[in-house]
Amino acid sequence: MLYIIPTPIGNLRDLTFRALDILQSVHKIICEDTRHTQRLLKHYEVSQTLVSFHEHSGPEKVQEIIKWMKEGQTLALVSDAGMPLISDPGYQVVREAIRNGIEVIALPGPTASVTALVKSGLPTDSYSFFGFIPKKTVGRKKFFETLKEREETLIFYESPYRVSDTLKDLQEVFGNREAAVVREISKKFEESKRGYLSDLIEIYSKKEPLGEIVIVVAGKDCKDAFGHSEA
Repeated sequence: MLYIIPTPIGNLRDLTFRALDILQSVHKIICEDTRHTQRLLKHYEVSQTLVSFHEHSGPEKVQEIIKWMKEGQTLALVSDAGMPLISDPGYQVVREAIRNGIEVIALPGPTASVTALVKSGLPTDSYSFFGFIPKKTVGRKKFFETLKEREETLIFYESPYRVSDTLKDLQEVFGNREAAVVREISKKFEESKRGYLSDLIEIYSKKEPLGEIVIVVAGKDCKDAFGHSEA
């Protein structure tokens, strides 16, 4: 059996009782970075064997993991933070487990994209998540051009070092829509900034943000989500 276990995206106390019970009972825990996961396990006094699986792990590692489960071991798959497989490796393991008739159970839990969405103040009835944005300006603009007619709320992950440039590209392609920048979710310095893209550009052009960043942008023709009119 393979359990997919979401882990805290910030505060370690966000781990669920059920997740802790499973982490304490499995034979091995498959994780992205053993050092990162070890800090979580140490906090909860869990001492299970950790096995590294990351984006550079080859198919041989996948088959080794499948072999363990076919021999009767129960494993847990975690990411560094949040729901495994969401902008994290692990898809290959889940796919091969299913192909080999191994039961896969996914626990519900934290993900930064949805948490940022519900904090943003933008419509939540229809939304799309696009993961990390292309790093270079040309690539970003081409990417945004494919999305500018979308009417649902749009969610992106971004590096703190490119937030200002990305907001400028969003405004250039989308126009001056309402948006939110949410950072460090569930951590000590959690912060949310909301307004038009022009407002956010002014904020982040003066000072680079720190930490994990989620950008949430209103869809086409979304009006007055924050209860004010554009100046």
